[in-house]
Amino acid sequence: MSDTPQRLVIVDDHPLFRRGVMQLVQMAGEFDVVGEASSGREGIAMVRGLEPDMVLLDLNMKDMSGLEVLKAIKSWDSDSRVVMLTVSDQAEDLIAALRLGADGYLLKEMDPEELVGKLKEAAAGRITLSEPLTRLLAHSLREDHRPKDPDQAGLTDQEKRILEQIARGLSNKLIARELNIAEGTVKVHVKHLLRKLNLRSRVEAAVWTVEKKRGG
Repeated sequence: MSDTPQRLVIVDDHPLFRRGVMQLVQMAGEFDVVGEASSGREGIAMVRGLEPDMVLLDLNMKDMSGLEVLKAIKSWDSDSRVVMLTVSDQAEDLIAALRLGADGYLLKEMDPEELVGKLKEAAAGRITLSEPLTRLLAHSLREDHRPKDPDQAGLTDQEKRILEQIARGLSNKLIARELNIAEGTVKVHVKHLLRKLNLRSRVEAAVWTVEKKRGG
């Protein structure tokens, strides 16, 4: 993460929770809360106007769901990283968020220190999940029909290299830097390898890869 504080927008319809998160991240000294929204629509407008580095987004809000907000933010190719921060540990919510492009999915019940640590991971360009959710996602993937390994999926050598970087939690930008290729090229390869693996998000690909290495 750079020395410049991450510009953060919090979208949550509970004012006390917003205040608590704001105090927590500001004490960490590496985040600057530039806006807080109490509704999904307000959040969309705020993110579009402020273009923050990161958005903390609740899943369940009165006017519209966090998934709808996430979809809207990702639809205009925003560079803002969107991390869901929610009470829901349901597999369907997790998978839906990841497939819509969420950069992380964290539970509100996390210890404050752990939450800050996970947000720092996200700020560094890594995909981040609460630990119980990683196991939940791995279980969901095992129940689906997937190739046994990258070779069976017909991945090219470059796609395998990119898959390894995805498994490390790296963003497209960091993968491009690591492999010395254009970010646009990484995006094309990611799209192809997800199709070959019958997966719909990079987080699923990361968990699938780690599980295969464990012999799962």
